[in-house]
This record gives sequence, structure tokens and C-alpha cells, in this order.
Amino acid sequence: MERAAKVDLKRETVGYRARLGRFDVVEIPGQAFLAVDGSGDPNTSESYRRSVEDLFSTAYRVKFHSKRELGRDYTVMPLEATWTAADLASFTTGRDKDRWSWTLLNAVPDWIEAPDVERFTAGGVRHRTLLEGVCVQTLHVGSYDDEGPVLARLHGEFLPDNGLVPTGRHHEIYLNDPRRTEPGRLRTILRQPCGPVPVAAC
Repeated sequence: MERAAKVDLKRETVGYRARLGRFDVVEIPGQAFLAVDGSGDPNTSESYRRSVEDLFSTAYRVKFHSKRELGRDYTVMPLEATWTAADLASFTTGRDKDRWSWTLLNAVPDWIEAPDVERFTAGGVRHRTLLEGVCVQTLHVGSYDDEGPVLARLHGEFLPDNGLVPTGRHHEIYLNDPRRTEPGRLRTILRQPCGPVPVAAC
């Protein structure tokens, strides 16, 4: 039997490349994900740790299902998350993570559908499609706790200087495993969906 070619979504999908020190406007196509919701400080929340485990447990079960039963193999993607808070300033100043809500994400190929996920889900992981459209993104190198100044420049300078406003949740793509990488070497894509400033009604 011919061995299935392995698809690497990180190489084939728009949005998994960003530049350090540069804010780039990119058009992100719709993407299928495994997803699980929660809230609280990711550094101390037991539900966050458990949700990461459930997400990747599901991811590998679905991958092996695809390889064995669908004859299509792919590389499991890195962890991603979208973030929000009642006070968005908590992302740039103070970094009060107890107030954050998150959706953990793991990208899957478009041939993976909801019934495939439902067969193998752990901990409430579900299938969803994220439609972000126009986004601004940059590469951050360093500790997650040092993201604040970068996000402050994004929201306080780049967006208003270019006539843009946020239209969706802050999105992060974690290109390294923090369990195996020194904080100063962590590489994270920071992404913000955006759109033009609405025109005021006359």
C-alpha cells in the first residue's frame, strides 16, 4: 500500500510566518480548528493545563484516525489561542491574567470534519472554523510576559495610524514548546483581526 504523503499546514497555510519588529497586514483565510474554551491565568489555572492536554490528546487521536481510515496524514500543528477580557487594557498594562478568557486552538486540515472530532474528543474539545479575514500580525521573541509593550504599540500606534480598529479576539500562535524552550527564546506570532474605522453617521 502506498504511504500517504504528510501535509504540513504550517508551511502551506497563510499566517504562520511573521517578522520580528514589523507589523504586517495579512489576509487570513478560514481555517478549521480543534477548540476548547476556558478562563483564568494560564500560568496557574488547572483548567488551562487540563485543556491543553485534552486538546492535544484529541489532536493526535484525530490525526491517527485520518492516517489509518482516511489515508491522509498531516503534522499536528502548534498550540494557538484567542484571548479576550472585559477590560482589554489588562493585556497591555498590569497583565491581570485572572481576568482573561481563552479559546485554545489546534489547526486541522479541511478534510477533518466535526463527526471525526466527535468520535475522539476529550474534555469538550470541538470542531470549529475561524474566519478572521484582515489581520495585523508580528513575531514576538521572548517571554509571554514581555508581550505587553508590543501589543501596546500595535493597538496604540499601528492600528490608529493606519485607520484600523480591532474586529475580533487577540490571537497568539506558539511556535515553541514552553516546556522545552527558555523564556527568552520563545517565538510567538501575535495577531489582531482588524478593519477600517467605521464612518460616523451624518
